Amino acid sequence: MATEPRGRLAPAEVPALAAAFGRAVHDAGLPCSPERSVRFAQALCLAQPRTRDRLYWTARTVFVSSREHLTEFDRVFAMVFDGLVDPSGPRGDRTAQASADAERRQRASQTGAPALDGSQPEPDRPSRGVSSGGGVPDPDAPERETAVPVAGWDERLADNDFGALSPEELEELARLMRTLEVATPLRRTRRARRHRHGERLDVRATLRHSRRTGGDPVRRVRRRRRLERRSLVVLCDISGSMEPYARAFLQFLHGAVVAADAEAFVFATRLTRLTLALRGAQPQVAISRAADATPDWSGGTRIGLALQHFNDRYGRRGMARGAVVVIVSDGWERGDPELVRREMERLRRLAYRVVWVNPRKAARDFVPRAGGMVAALPSCDAFVGGNTLSALAEVIDEIGARR
Repeated sequence: MATEPRGRLAPAEVPALAAAFGRAVHDAGLPCSPERSVRFAQALCLAQPRTRDRLYWTARTVFVSSREHLTEFDRVFAMVFDGLVDPSGPRGDRTAQASADAERRQRASQTGAPALDGSQPEPDRPSRGVSSGGGVPDPDAPERETAVPVAGWDERLADNDFGALSPEELEELARLMRTLEVATPLRRTRRARRHRHGERLDVRATLRHSRRTGGDPVRRVRRRRRLERRSLVVLCDISGSMEPYARAFLQFLHGAVVAADAEAFVFATRLTRLTLALRGAQPQVAISRAADATPDWSGGTRIGLALQHFNDRYGRRGMARGAVVVIVSDGWERGDPELVRREMERLRRLAYRVVWVNPRKAARDFVPRAGGMVAALPSCDAFVGGNTLSALAEVIDEIGARR
């Protein structure tokens, strides 16, 4: 059913309008999540579109993220707000657009309803500026500035390399990374708890309950071993060769610490533990505190010494036992690659899984030639890129994978 907004939208009408239009876009086969409908409602409250042209660009900015979706979106918009089914009506076909405008003005003049901008209808006055759907402009009308459609942050940053992001995009990336769900595989612990379908009989609890029934164990209490998430340890390279990616992966470290209670380390010429520094709820404060606690930022790369320090001080004392260990590095090693190979073998014997993330892997002609990378690969369970927000999904999948 066609819908034509009248003047300034009332706040109570905005949620229903955004939900209805989002449902129409989704039914047409376009990618539309409930989040986009919420963003459309927020955009309506901010922009307060009082003309059809402004309403069109507000909706298009939210719902259109690819040029391939434009024709279908225009059809849905014309059907919902104009009652038109012809896709060429709202865009491109000037005759159809003029006819639609004339019908709309005539209907408004007959009913006495105000126009979209809140003024009284003027049937003899030609429409001004760009046509409502962004088609051919009226040559007799004065030129005016029109809105430029911009895709949502999540679509724009999905496939952008972390090394090419601007400071503003990095701030938005931090918000998007907080929505990632990092979860390690489950493991059975040695501790048990009561469970109605437990595999073991709790003899003490059963006998204790039998005293209420004259010594007859009517109620049998069972126990089963508890399930817990495996611990997660992330070691991130912040040397000079990884500087373009260090900021983005530091945000990933913060998300892993907050969401999965991970242990976070960074290394260049030395190993630094940042778990406590990154445990704050405010990302910018936590990341700034972590950067101040790192004395060797953008220094040389000593992967072997960093792994040796981790294995000796943290790994064999329990932090790496049965854990998922993620190493973020491009594999450039200034020291002896043999030390990297030996320490990776030690780490592999302690950990449940070892995932190596190399953002250089996304290059088309990538071949692992760096000495540290070649020495570490035989001890890795997974080797992924992770240089974009979309590629991080593969990293998360490897973190949650089982052997």
